[in-house]
Amino acid sequence: MASSGGSRRSESEVAGFTASPQLAQALQRIVVDLVELHLQGKQAHWNVVGHNFRDLHLQLDQIVDDARESADTIAERMRALAAIPDGRSDTVSSTTTLPAFPGGELSVSAVVDLVTARLRATADTLRTLHDQVDSEDPSTADLLHAIIDSLEKHAWMVSAENRSP
Repeated sequence: MASSGGSRRSESEVAGFTASPQLAQALQRIVVDLVELHLQGKQAHWNVVGHNFRDLHLQLDQIVDDARESADTIAERMRALAAIPDGRSDTVSSTTTLPAFPGGELSVSAVVDLVTARLRATADTLRTLHDQVDSEDPSTADLLHAIIDSLEKHAWMVSAENRSP
């Protein structure tokens, strides 16, 4: 039964929305920083030492899981829009905007500051690209809203470890 007032479309008329090269590039930048955040979070998780180690160690696992899931969400959205995400290690390391993470053991206090800065930097990447993404694809911009919220909440919660009233 056809809808009233409309006519049936052919398969060739319903090709679907595809990302422009600019949208694909913006989403790629987001994927790269989320993958890098995941990797740096794991580095911190493995090498944090000191007072309150266990609490931060567990909190870092939550951040790592959220960063990984967010990267996957955006990469799969890219695929849905006929764009190709690139999460290879050489691509991530050469194109991320996050600062490099130091090696070796790090104190809880140092890790709090380092991870907070990376959470904020990743959120900034999403905020910087949001309007460009929104102008072409509001549905994808909605995904960015949830990720920004999560990153900024993690930044607040991690940074509280080094703050006093």
